[in-house]
Amino acid sequence: SAIRVQVPTYKSYNLIGNFYTKRIQHRARGILETSTVFQKSNTKFLVNATSGHPLESEPKAYPNTPWNSAKNALDAFYRFSRPHTVIGTALSIISVSLLAVEKLSDISPLFFTGVLEAVVAALFMNVYIVGLNQLSDVEIDKVNKPYLPLASGEYSTLTGIMIVTSFSIMSFWLGWVVGSWPLFWALFVSFVLGTAYSINLPLLRWKRFALVAAMCILAVRAVIVQLAFYLHI
Repeated sequence: SAIRVQVPTYKSYNLIGNFYTKRIQHRARGILETSTVFQKSNTKFLVNATSGHPLESEPKAYPNTPWNSAKNALDAFYRFSRPHTVIGTALSIISVSLLAVEKLSDISPLFFTGVLEAVVAALFMNVYIVGLNQLSDVEIDKVNKPYLPLASGEYSTLTGIMIVTSFSIMSFWLGWVVGSWPLFWALFVSFVLGTAYSINLPLLRWKRFALVAAMCILAVRAVIVQLAFYLHI
């Protein structure tokens, strides 16, 4: 005959609870292991991707070729020379030179030579003036004009000094070789006023005073450029 074994109810509940608890723990452990494996594989993938495929922003993507170096150097000098002042100087000299033309025969090779001499010498002096202004205002330009080479660090202070010194010497040399006193004195007065306008020395740096600064600009742009270069032609 069959023997009936009666298990207490609370024990049945315990057995069922233990069974489901073990299953839940087993499933949770499996999920945790799967997540860990996925994280490891994902990390490995990222490491491999980073080491195997460099981003375009890395230096290797843009090799420092002679062409790139020359292009960067020209771009830095273009910004250093302040192109709007270069254009203004060239246009003003050409315009005032045309005033000296009375008849068509005055437009001769000699005329073009005189204009070219004046433009080149004046542009050399222009680079000196704007370069000296940047050398005197490096800390200010770091805030207001951070794209300039001295403010951005593309040019060192020594590089800036060498550039402005070289261009001032070339300007005076050209004015002397040409043998035109109006041209030479125009360069000399521009040099003096441009230096007094920017350089931070006692009784100088006239740009601190609005009226004096305006008078310097007016003297160079409205008087010297107009009169001296007209006489040169």
